[in-house]
Amino acid sequence: MKNSTNILILSAGRRVELVNCFKAARDKLGIKGMVYGADITETAPALHFTDKYFLIPRISSDDYISALTKLCKEQEISLVVPTIDTELEILAENKKFIEDNSVAKVLVSDSYSVSVCCDKLKTAKYFNEHGFGFPRVISRDDIKSENYSFPLFIKPENGSSSINAFKIDNKRELEFFSDYVKRPIIQECVSGTEYTIDCFSDFDGNVITVVPRIRISTRSGEILKGRIDKNRVLIADVKRLLESFGFIGQITVQCFLCDDGSIKYIEINPRFGGGAPMSILAGADSCEKLYRLLRGEKLAYNEDYKDGLIISRFDNSIVVKE
Repeated sequence: MKNSTNILILSAGRRVELVNCFKAARDKLGIKGMVYGADITETAPALHFTDKYFLIPRISSDDYISALTKLCKEQEISLVVPTIDTELEILAENKKFIEDNSVAKVLVSDSYSVSVCCDKLKTAKYFNEHGFGFPRVISRDDIKSENYSFPLFIKPENGSSSINAFKIDNKRELEFFSDYVKRPIIQECVSGTEYTIDCFSDFDGNVITVVPRIRISTRSGEILKGRIDKNRVLIADVKRLLESFGFIGQITVQCFLCDDGSIKYIEINPRFGGGAPMSILAGADSCEKLYRLLRGEKLAYNEDYKDGLIISRFDNSIVVKE
């Protein structure tokens, strides 16, 4: 496998689209290499679309980093691609160790940026300190003094995929969900057009693409139908947000373009979002860009993707074991 470019997609799960995007980019560029997958169980469907897959320990295991590093070394992995929030912090903390003990690059931003994005209170504080709009956070003192108005929105500080995230319309719901949701953050419930923005930066933090998508339909926090929208105001402000952090790789930003024209950011996921293949399909092929970066090319900012496309995603079934 010498001189090959091998990709390892972690927590492959249901990321069949992402696996196929990497394989398509590799084949388009004529690059020699494998697209590997890793998960804790062989029933993860995306594993069965990879060139080869591996079972590794859970992220919470003491053996996780050593097992991952060994796999990277043995399979000559060129790039490790995380796909879920829970693996980001441990990968950021151990990025240098993995890279020093293998030939792999780990597609994760620095520990500070990751820690801010993985904690919703830290994220809101960052937005406030750096001049970005965000839904007002409702404190305990605000609740005691009734310094708020309905509707509100509650979610876990470290939540993802809209798990335990609820709209609150009255005091009874506020009391119930405040007890039900562990480590909650309560914010004003904003209205307007909801966007997911797929962003890509090179290994030095230079912004390469920003692709806003209007969220038409979602399921469990993941987009099912969306429309590409080259909104100039959004693109400019998101570029400013990305540059303030210095992210690397794929970044997923969620926000509302409110009725009054303001932008209110909801969260940042410093990884491939589930709907990233929609932007890739529109022409912003971050998988191809990663291969180009890995072979030493320099990339410039561009908007070479189709505007206005409406894209719909669907499920499929496969037999993983007989």
